[in-house]
Amino acid sequence: MSDSNVVEVAEGEALAVEPNLALYLDITRPRVMALVVFTGLPVLGMTTTTPSLLQAVAVLVGTALSGAASSAINAYLERDRDALMARTRGRPLPAALLLPRVVLGYGLVLAAIGTAILALAGGAFAAAVGLATILFYVLVYTIWLKPRTPQNIVIGGAAGATAPLIVGAAIDGVIPVGAWIMFAIIFLWTPPHFWAIALFRKPEYRNAGYPMMPLVVGDQPTRWRSLAYALLLIPASLLLVWAGALGWLYGVAAIGLGAWFAGSVVVSMVRQTVVADRAVFRVSLAYLTFLFCAMLADLGLAALR
Repeated sequence: MSDSNVVEVAEGEALAVEPNLALYLDITRPRVMALVVFTGLPVLGMTTTTPSLLQAVAVLVGTALSGAASSAINAYLERDRDALMARTRGRPLPAALLLPRVVLGYGLVLAAIGTAILALAGGAFAAAVGLATILFYVLVYTIWLKPRTPQNIVIGGAAGATAPLIVGAAIDGVIPVGAWIMFAIIFLWTPPHFWAIALFRKPEYRNAGYPMMPLVVGDQPTRWRSLAYALLLIPASLLLVWAGALGWLYGVAAIGLGAWFAGSVVVSMVRQTVVADRAVFRVSLAYLTFLFCAMLADLGLAALR
C-alpha cells in the first residue's frame, strides 16, 4: 500500500482511506448474509398473499441490508477482540484496512436504508421487525451477552433467525405459522453450530476473553448440549409438515438430515478430537442449507400439482 493511500492515526495504525468495495463487502460478512436471506425464501411460498417479483426482491434486499448492517456494527464494536483471534484478525478493522468511524457510519447507513426498503415494500411492521433484529444483535448479543455469559449464542441466536419473520411480516402483514417454525429451527440450530467452532477455536476465544460454553463447562458437556439441540431439531423441523405448510418430500429430508447432524455430534462425542468438532461445523452448515433447499423443492412440487 502506497503512502498516498494511508493515514497515520494516534495509535500508530496505518488505515486505508481510498474506497475499496471489496473491503466494504467483506465487513458485512456476505456468506452469512446470503445464508440469512436464503432462510427467508421459503416463506414467500407460504404466505396467503402472493407477492409480485418486485416486492419479493425488495423485501429480500431489505432483509439482507439489515443483516449487513448488524455485521458492520458488530465488526466496529468487536474490532479489538477480533484482533486477538486468528480467525478474525484478518478482517478489515483488525487488519487496519478501514477506519472504525467509517465502518460505524457505514453500518448505520445500511440499517437506515434496509429499514426504509422494508417499510416501503412490506410496511411498518416488517420494518419494525427488521430494525428490532439489528438492535437485538448489536445491543443484546454483541454488547451484553457475548462477553458475559456462556449462554450468549443460545439467546443471541434469535437475531440470526428472524429472516423468515421479516419476510412473513412484509408479505402478509402478520407472521405466518410456518415462519415461526422456521425461526425455531434456526434458533435451535445455532448453538450446536457455534459451539462446534468454540470447541476447535477454544484457545482463541479464551485469548479474546469470551466465556464460550467449552471454556465454562468443558468440552464433553458442551458436546452433550449440542446433541440435545441437534435431536430437538428433528421434531421441530417436522412441525412444518404437521402444520400443513410442507409435505412428504420435505418431511423425509428433514428426518434424514436431522439424523445426519445428530450423528456427527455423536461421532465428536466419541472421538473427542478437533477434527471431529470441525466435521460437526461443516455438517451443520450443510444441514441448514439442504433443509431449506428441501423446503423450496417441496413448495415447487406442490406448485406443479
